[in-house]
Amino acid sequence: MTSNELGNWLRLLLTPGVGHESARKLLATFGLPEAVFRQSPPALRAVVGPKAAQALLTPPDDLDAAVGRLLAWLAESPDRHVLTLDDPRFPPELLEMADPPLLLYVMGQLDALHHPRRLAIVGSRNPTPQGEANARQFATALGQAGVCVVSGLALGVDGAAHEGALLADAPTIAVVGTGLDRVYPKRHLSLAHRIVARGALVSEYPLGTPPLPAHFPQRNRIIAGLSQGTLVVEAAVQSGSLITARLAAEQGREVFAIPGSIHAPQSRGCHALIRQGAKLVESAQDILEDLRITAAPAGASADSGSPDAAPSQPVDPDHLLDAMGFDPVSLDALQARTGLDTATLQARLLELELDGWVGRLPGGLLQRIGQG
Repeated sequence: MTSNELGNWLRLLLTPGVGHESARKLLATFGLPEAVFRQSPPALRAVVGPKAAQALLTPPDDLDAAVGRLLAWLAESPDRHVLTLDDPRFPPELLEMADPPLLLYVMGQLDALHHPRRLAIVGSRNPTPQGEANARQFATALGQAGVCVVSGLALGVDGAAHEGALLADAPTIAVVGTGLDRVYPKRHLSLAHRIVARGALVSEYPLGTPPLPAHFPQRNRIIAGLSQGTLVVEAAVQSGSLITARLAAEQGREVFAIPGSIHAPQSRGCHALIRQGAKLVESAQDILEDLRITAAPAGASADSGSPDAAPSQPVDPDHLLDAMGFDPVSLDALQARTGLDTATLQARLLELELDGWVGRLPGGLLQRIGQG
């Protein structure tokens, strides 16, 4: 793409008063952006109205700076790309959407956007330890089976899903709500670099775009659109994850949900989805079978997608109560969730009993501790 062509695309998107809907109307009517800017004022007014038509007649004040910044960004690495709607590398699934992004900024491997098996894994930014472990384990098992995991780089389930895919040495795609010249949240800077090396970071927002709240629900349509299905690990009833699931269903994609405790707020969104027709899953194999994907290769752990499998990272001992969750849990499972040795775990559980938390301890657990 020449700098002039790129400048025309940016001019269309940066023109005040011309949003994505108006831009799509203009492109559908006149063709590529350069054709839009050759139109007469009456022709433009007939499509977008007088105010937007007038704005289109004059390039935005910051256009030259935006073009220069983007060209410099692209020149820094061969792994940086800008895809327009007419680019043959643009993901065809997104073209089927009612409101496809007009530009896609990509850092990383373009092949990931065309991976034959893509599944979104989304969920709470504040998951339970078990929910975070589930996201990581499901992503690892799916990655081992040849699936590219798509998520949003957010804290909690998103980050765990990307981590799980990388543990399987599988590609993963992070669709973000900022410009690609910044990482949000900042604590995922290292994770973002690892994703670029193995998969791709994707955004529809220009360089310099900050993490505005409205951008994250908007980017969810791209997560759903890029994926053959969406797995919701944990989510509140009112959450962005349920928006992603709804968008996936509207696009004819499969929706999966992991059930949880009836007492946990993070499970209520998943239970609502299941009542609405989402497929209840208890292991990654359930998803692989539904999507008709060959099972994980020989040597992969059969329990890697099981809710009781050990997390890749131990839970902080100070969060022992969170690791116990709301439902009965065996001593073996609690050891797996926390990574604590038997003696330390027994001591901590006895401390909880002495502090009056005995009601939270599952039946029979204290007796087993006494036998240790």
